[in-house]
Amino acid sequence: MDIEELRQRLEFEPQGLPLSASLLAKCQIDFDKVDLALAWQESQPHHYILTPSDPLYPPLLQQISDAPLVLFVKGLVTPLVMPSIAIVGSRNASRGGLDMAAELAYNLASQGFVITSGMATGIDGAAHKATLAANGPTMAVLGAGVERIYPKRHQYLYHDIIQSGCVISEYWPEVGPYAGNFPKRNRIVSGLSLGTVVVEASRKSGSLISARLAMEQNREVFAVPGSVLGGYSQGCHDLINNGAKLVECAADIIEELGSLSEYHLEQLHQRHHIQDNDICDLPFPSLLASVGYETTAIDAVVEDSGKPIDLVLIQMLELELQGWVAAVPGGYVRLKRS
Repeated sequence: MDIEELRQRLEFEPQGLPLSASLLAKCQIDFDKVDLALAWQESQPHHYILTPSDPLYPPLLQQISDAPLVLFVKGLVTPLVMPSIAIVGSRNASRGGLDMAAELAYNLASQGFVITSGMATGIDGAAHKATLAANGPTMAVLGAGVERIYPKRHQYLYHDIIQSGCVISEYWPEVGPYAGNFPKRNRIVSGLSLGTVVVEASRKSGSLISARLAMEQNREVFAVPGSVLGGYSQGCHDLINNGAKLVECAADIIEELGSLSEYHLEQLHQRHHIQDNDICDLPFPSLLASVGYETTAIDAVVEDSGKPIDLVLIQMLELELQGWVAAVPGGYVRLKRS
């Protein structure tokens, strides 16, 4: 059920929804606000509103106990169903911490992982920028609505992320960056990811919330050790003492997550009914024909194929996994001839 159908049923057929009478009685729905959200979705081709029943709703996020009932997404949605690793840490990071976050993000992105973070200053920003430098997709989970850029200094980073990845929020698009939103959004950062890497965190760092939530979600937690002087890495050392894997390079993470990543991709295939007998020498030939050897925008692929965008994105992901195309900033490029 998409959100527009849900809106219609809430207003005209609430008794037909799988909700208890007591829960329905408590519902106070601002239909004007819902209509504004739908208008936002229709205003641009890269605006999406996803609910847990949507095939593009992130499969790992769906597994957590308090998964968001609605996600607003601005940018490309394909990264949502790809294997992701979260990189988080101090907003006031040292030069060494920033360099380490950038190195990990660049190398992980080069190996095909999506890098997820919160677009904050410090470690978050370094991870996003390095992923973009590696021409990889990155996802930013915001503590505000997707139309509110916070912090302001990341205005250019925000637009760059949208070109090759996406910004995500459970809040209405114009909601401001209230302090209480940020700890809550951390469950989405960790929930989207196979594992969470903490780079440089004091014992009072907010990034430790993401690490704790990752543990509660039965995800892997990694921590980068640092100097014992100054207290900048005390939180990381505590995590290591409590069982987090010590990380010195990207290989330490890939070694731990390799089998989990393969399992995630297998689950994705099953979820979208992509079976081995569907895979031939030339999968989705009409779709593949619409992708050139120069960057082809996803809008052009959708228009040329005549298929719904959800189906196009799923099939493009399969073409990418098989090595026929590559996702690049601005769309896709074809890698080999048929």
